[in-house]
Amino acid sequence: MFRKPALWAVAAVAAVGLAFGLYWFQPWKLLTSKTVNDAAPVVVTTSATPSPASSPAAGAPSPSAVAVLVAEGKLVTHEHDTSGTAQLVRLPGGAYQVILRDLATSDGPDLRVWLTDQPVLPGRDGWHVFDDGRHVELGRLKGTHGTQVYAVPANADPTDLRSVTIWCARFKVSFAAAPLAA
Repeated sequence: MFRKPALWAVAAVAAVGLAFGLYWFQPWKLLTSKTVNDAAPVVVTTSATPSPASSPAAGAPSPSAVAVLVAEGKLVTHEHDTSGTAQLVRLPGGAYQVILRDLATSDGPDLRVWLTDQPVLPGRDGWHVFDDGRHVELGRLKGTHGTQVYAVPANADPTDLRSVTIWCARFKVSFAAAPLAA
């Protein structure tokens, strides 16, 4: 049966196609997960002002040593079931961070965390909107579960951006996104 060159050619094409499909889709990522729990800063809301009766106890962080919550939102599922909260916080030195709290999602090829200027749309309508406007990449998704902290680059103004997305760069689709509301 394998004495015919045409069969060898078909087998070679099938093997190359299978190898490419495995590389491109990485189906084993559907079965993997990684928990990352970064040390997140202590966060206070902008409306929280300490009163003399609620002054910090000895050893507790003082109000100037904590991050201020600028905006937050719940993650909305897009391509993959996802839950958790995204927070935009301002650190005492003026730098910004995005914190993904209690994240639970699935793994995928080339996942990134973006701050974007696009609105979060529910369902399939929201899958492809985030690369249509301005976005700032904060880095690769560190893990599929846990609390993760991402620094916002100093040259980015996060107050102009209104959502966070977990973006699959390979397939140009949002796994999930959160609207950032004050």
